[in-house]
Amino acid sequence: MKGTEFKGQLSDVDLRMLRIFRAVVESGGFSAAEVELNISRAAISIAMADLEVRLGFKLCQRGRSGFSMTDEGRNVYEFTLQLLSSLEEFKTRVNSLHAHLKGELNIGITDNLVTMPRMHITRALSRLKEVGPEVRINIRMSPPNEIELAVLDGRLHVGIVPLHRALAGLDYLPLYDEESCLYCSNDHPLFKTTEVETTSLMAWDAVVPAYAQSADIKRHYQPLNGVATATDREGIAFLILTGAYIGFLPKHFAARWVDEGRMRAIAPETQHFITPFAVITRKGIRPNLVLDTYLEALRKIQTSA
Repeated sequence: MKGTEFKGQLSDVDLRMLRIFRAVVESGGFSAAEVELNISRAAISIAMADLEVRLGFKLCQRGRSGFSMTDEGRNVYEFTLQLLSSLEEFKTRVNSLHAHLKGELNIGITDNLVTMPRMHITRALSRLKEVGPEVRINIRMSPPNEIELAVLDGRLHVGIVPLHRALAGLDYLPLYDEESCLYCSNDHPLFKTTEVETTSLMAWDAVVPAYAQSADIKRHYQPLNGVATATDREGIAFLILTGAYIGFLPKHFAARWVDEGRMRAIAPETQHFITPFAVITRKGIRPNLVLDTYLEALRKIQTSA
């Protein structure tokens, strides 16, 4: 491929094309990136072609066989993450020189925590908005492993994840514990059964999570006949509400259906477990006034709770 030789001089257009390239890679293709970028697939295709011309080599293969990156594309993707993370850090540090809060807070949150009665996340965001009305808050709802990776590579400033493991590159601030119980819907035969033996649970179809769980929590799924999976708690709730499955849900998330008489907990005295949640930030991160303000608000809320 022939094109203008890249000599390390980056323009705003180059940065825009690199951001589009990152979105295409993380979305898994041109079509999927349309929603993320809010531009047409034709515009994405033109930007990718221009970037390949600018760099002098192909970044990806696309066709009937699907989307895949070339070796050069994989390297450019890694370099792009480093570059955009450094730019975000520069912007954050410059904004921290202002007497008042200014900049962004990019926060990743695991799904379905908004119904948690202890609204520490919400209250801390409210406090941040009070003291920094110009701060732009960007929330990304993602699975825990994606949040961890995004915090590690600088795409997110902070994340809220279940504490199943501790990664060496992250700092952890305990947030709260979440209790989960085993549920069935009002259309399930167990709904009107007052006593359920643990040994009999294998007789019923169950939905189990397709996301990571700690060894302690996995033991609670062993007595279940897991014939279906879901990638998040909302998916689990969908299948429980069919009346064909039992499954574990957080009590705060299931409360709406319990109150409506559409779900009930099965043997809650024994069929329950606790999931600790934590706030994660990257170790060794440079001072960031916006992030520090948010974390301080969380600590104060924790202390007063």
